[in-house]
Amino acid sequence: MSHVVIRGVIRSGRIHVDAPIDLPEGSVVMITGPIVDLPRRLLDEDRELMPDEIAAALAAMDAIEPLEMTDAELAAWEAERRSRREREKARFASHAEELRGAWE
Repeated sequence: MSHVVIRGVIRSGRIHVDAPIDLPEGSVVMITGPIVDLPRRLLDEDRELMPDEIAAALAAMDAIEPLEMTDAELAAWEAERRSRREREKARFASHAEELRGAWE
């Protein structure tokens, strides 16, 4: 399946594309979008941010509380991480065989 990127904007609940779409009638398309509601001007990756946009982004980052864990929470997290790593290592050979079988 090949993919094509079509840029557009939502207006009144409809998609308005930037250029005509040359796809066969009946083509199935998948429409994805940002998870958060960002102004269209922020979605343009080639555009430099304005000073007020930079300040707003920095303020939003500063507002995020740091992740602080108690010693017990940290120990539990490390134990789970080690346990998960051991489970993954134990399953590696069988998973590799499954993948090898899929490619043969």
